[in-house]
Amino acid sequence: MNQRLINIILIILLNGCIQEPIQEPYVVVLGIAQDGGVPHAGCQKKCCIDRWNDQAKKLLVNCLGIVDPNSNETWMIEATPDFPKQFEMLTNNNPKKFKGVFLTHAHIGHYSGLMHLGREVMGTKETPVYVMPKMGKFLRTNGPWSQLVDLENISLRTIKNGKPTELNKRISVTPFLVPHRDEFSETVGYKIKGPNRSLIFIPDIDKWEKWDKDINQIVSENNYTLMDGSFFTGDELPGRDMTEIPHPFIIETMKLLESVKDKTGIHFIHLNHTNPALTDNSNAQNQIKNAGFNIAQRGQAFKL
Repeated sequence: MNQRLINIILIILLNGCIQEPIQEPYVVVLGIAQDGGVPHAGCQKKCCIDRWNDQAKKLLVNCLGIVDPNSNETWMIEATPDFPKQFEMLTNNNPKKFKGVFLTHAHIGHYSGLMHLGREVMGTKETPVYVMPKMGKFLRTNGPWSQLVDLENISLRTIKNGKPTELNKRISVTPFLVPHRDEFSETVGYKIKGPNRSLIFIPDIDKWEKWDKDINQIVSENNYTLMDGSFFTGDELPGRDMTEIPHPFIIETMKLLESVKDKTGIHFIHLNHTNPALTDNSNAQNQIKNAGFNIAQRGQAFKL
């Protein structure tokens, strides 16, 4: 056997022994806005008017991605009206990387992006969609969503309150019920757990005092919390009855969590277009930062 052939064999053997370095899975923010996005349809107020003609100022709807770099797998939490852009951000438009969607509830900004999985667009084959029981029933029994089920574009996977779903050996996702306006489905938040860290995602909840859990304890037991920041205060929508759209105001949440020593892991998400915290260097934004809290940003990554 000549030396050249020996060298080739050695290279093949060595390459077979080399393993890729282990990279931590992570959660990436794909959008931070409330269901209607920013700018908001029909809005001619100052909060939106300068965003219409400036794509750099457009804010995508509340959405997270889960990424495992080693297995090259991705999942999405929420299927929003901005699904095409968020899918491209998460997978680089590679459907093979996409392993499923987790939904929190049946309000339009959280599930309507499923339409892009249908035959009019991607025409996917049995894409897993993880849902609570009432959410699953809603999709199965109401068009056009039922067509996605009938044509097997999606495969509904029922999840249970407090029971982890193992995505792979390194990542699990656990739903937990929260009080919200449940006209068509229950509402959940999620705990996303990796090898080293965990993240809590609660985009929608009515008021913290309506919940049978202690948000202070939950924050302290997890590395990151991305939580409902829909409204900064209760006077953002003049003429609207805020009891019909209850959310914990950011100022209420900051007061509730003021005793938390390290607030760096707490990020507000799901901000309404009227929320002054979306304006750079605004009084609201500065109050949040000065109190030690954060506002989630698109593209931000949290290692698990």
